[in-house]
Amino acid sequence: MLFFSVFKTLEGKEVVVEMKNGVELLGELHSVDQYLNVKLNNVRPVNADRFPQLASLRNCFIRGSVVRYISLSKSDVDVALLQDASRREAMKAN
Repeated sequence: MLFFSVFKTLEGKEVVVEMKNGVELLGELHSVDQYLNVKLNNVRPVNADRFPQLASLRNCFIRGSVVRYISLSKSDVDVALLQDASRREAMKAN
């Protein structure tokens, strides 16, 4: 649940989602659920020359199981919240 809570704080921020098939999409994080399924708005492919069929894509839903990476801007991450959540998770494990 640690990642879920971090991504919930990033809703409305711009992220890059790289999928296992190599497609990278840049868009505004609209929502994320507990399975890390992602909904993006204002989507555009990072490499439009390689994937011209995605140029008309504006909104999309990406199943969590096909996501390889989600790249975030360093300034968008609340480090204090992440550290606190990590400590709580570690305390539960012990």
